[in-house]
Amino acid sequence: MEKYSDLRLANSSDVQGKVTWHSPSNLAIIKYWGKHGVQLPKNPSLSMTLTNAVSKTTVEYRQRKNYDGGIDVNFLFDGIENAKFKERIQNYFDSIKSYIPFIEQLHFDIASENTFPHSSGIASSASAMSALALCLCTIEDELFKTLNDIEDFERKASLLARLGSGSASRSIFDSWALWGQTGDVESSSDQYAIPMKDLIHPVFHSFHDDILIVSSSEKAVSSSAGHELMDSNPYSGIRYDEAKRQLFYLLEAMKKGDVERFGKIAEQEAMSLHALMMVSNPSYILMEPETLAIINKIKSFRKQTGAHIYFSLDAGPNVHVIYPAEESEKISEFIENELRKKCVNGLVIKDKVGPGPIQID
Repeated sequence: MEKYSDLRLANSSDVQGKVTWHSPSNLAIIKYWGKHGVQLPKNPSLSMTLTNAVSKTTVEYRQRKNYDGGIDVNFLFDGIENAKFKERIQNYFDSIKSYIPFIEQLHFDIASENTFPHSSGIASSASAMSALALCLCTIEDELFKTLNDIEDFERKASLLARLGSGSASRSIFDSWALWGQTGDVESSSDQYAIPMKDLIHPVFHSFHDDILIVSSSEKAVSSSAGHELMDSNPYSGIRYDEAKRQLFYLLEAMKKGDVERFGKIAEQEAMSLHALMMVSNPSYILMEPETLAIINKIKSFRKQTGAHIYFSLDAGPNVHVIYPAEESEKISEFIENELRKKCVNGLVIKDKVGPGPIQID
């Protein structure tokens, strides 16, 4: 897997092909916010892989007759050329050439689309970059037969995805995934994520996540900019230590099937993430009035009914309502009657823990 210099095509080759992957977004319960080096996390993060919030990415490739080390790529998002996204893809390809040097020998036509709003705080970069990384690893294996072992394939896909978007490293795996080195989990790494399904209680394998779209507009402050602001945030050191402690307690709760402890930590993490934004310099707020209104309604409903309903937030205004499958009927009715009206155009994405990425023939 590490012999990257061998991953070059012979000049006499004439290759072409087409690869498509569906890859999901994920919801981090322990948040990743702050990085160092080349896309390395300041603290480990744990996430649930979703089912319906996905990116579909198709990569068509053919060998270039002439190349000079530059990248040759066309990019369509939702069927339309997008200069901003194309530039990001070109920069990404430049950054990973040392891992898959054959990409400078190929021309790529890339088409991607989402089932959910992009750049609005639902980890669209996680699904998009993981789908692209999976396509690239599939192309590598088709051309060089180097990734026929599933663990090697997933590890390299996670590593490449991480270099495009840190949270994308976790979307490679089904159910639950951990990214970031921690003494609490053997084989954990800052370089790539690892699967966690087998280490947690079955109650969490079927958890629901209904995403309430408070706003589908592009965020005022991107996640990349938010990560950079953590470098000067006066509370960053405290945050990184707290995240590591929270991970320990979360893993303990998930192994035991302690849903209440899980929910408490999920909500603490969500609010901590947005508190960090508010004390950044410059400070910023991504929550909207309806975000807070929904949170308050969830807390009231939980207090009144005893339901195991909790909220989480990504780096945006939209609210993730998370709950066990066993209580879906009661909680779904509450969402329909009380929360949907607070969403833009009544938009709610009904989601749940999912099976991970799928390659489409």
